[in-house]
Amino acid sequence: MQALILAGGEGTRLRPLTLTRPKPAMTLVDRPFVAYMVDWVGRHGITDVVIACGFGSDAVRAALEDRPTPTIAYVEEPEPLGTAGPLRLAADRGLLDDRFLVLNGDLLADLDLSALLRAHEDHGATATLALHEVADPRSYGLVRRASGPTALGERPSGPGGEVLEFLEKPAPEKIDTDEVNAGAYVLESAVIDLIPRGRMFSIEREVFPRLVGRGLYGHRLDGYWMDVGTPERYLEASWDVLEGRVRTEIGDRLEGARFGVAEGADVESGASVEAPALVEAGAHVGAGAILGPRAVIGPGSVVERGARVASSVVLADCRIGADAEVEESILAPAVVVGERARIQAGSVIGEGARIEPGAEIEAGARLEPGGVAA
Repeated sequence: MQALILAGGEGTRLRPLTLTRPKPAMTLVDRPFVAYMVDWVGRHGITDVVIACGFGSDAVRAALEDRPTPTIAYVEEPEPLGTAGPLRLAADRGLLDDRFLVLNGDLLADLDLSALLRAHEDHGATATLALHEVADPRSYGLVRRASGPTALGERPSGPGGEVLEFLEKPAPEKIDTDEVNAGAYVLESAVIDLIPRGRMFSIEREVFPRLVGRGLYGHRLDGYWMDVGTPERYLEASWDVLEGRVRTEIGDRLEGARFGVAEGADVESGASVEAPALVEAGAHVGAGAILGPRAVIGPGSVVERGARVASSVVLADCRIGADAEVEESILAPAVVVGERARIQAGSVIGEGARIEPGAEIEAGARLEPGGVAA
């Protein structure tokens, strides 16, 4: 069984982080984001993975090198092909079998893909969509299915049923279900015939509506599910990994502690690290520094004496100067923060940027890669 992961997007909502590296290759806690997806499908018996990539394809390949299983193949889009075009490209190159999984490349999830495959088989379906409930459906594309709830908040009468209709960000008075397309599908190869070659095409808007009444089913899956597409969700996903809300290898390793100092990290006496937190190999934390709660310090990064990092991710090879403060922010690799500087909540600092000593970065700021803030 194969899984095709759609990893060709440019990650515009995560800029400036994605201006220098593609989202699938960005580190989430301790590994490239795409590696979580490969781990996820591997837990469900998937032995072959196809990565459809475009922008930054070399970085995506490098992020997954030296992984013995599952077997990984790549298909590179010559130009953006949307969410359906890569399927046609992969099929034309002989990389897909008669039945396969497709996953959007911005998901962090532990949904039961094995149950999705069983439901597809049981229905003899042409395509089966994973559905997931959301508390506020207004900003999502909703899916109505034959056995779905009849009023918002009611539990469905069964986990699976034939898809009847799609509702794209409907008006509040039209919302009568809380089930959304979760970005995971099982498809038969016949679906490929609906996708033209060589141009952008949407599986959600141009393929699935044509399959209504032709073997299109939805199957509700409970569990953790998040579209990691914004800085806010990136931070939330980081804490969910550390706190074990989603099943991951690093979460299993930390178990109940939710705290880890990797071998080769140096935390001086007098430094304070409050769980959940992770200090990666090669990082240095000076005496009197305060980390957490909720902090990730990437490999090779330095947090000098008296500095404070809370609710923030500091990626590889950064330097946080003495008595500086970083609050609820994301620092891309190789950022330098001067002594006594302050980065306020919601800020995203691009790769290689520099914050001068004593500077104050206002809440929600965006600093481009290589930029300087005084």
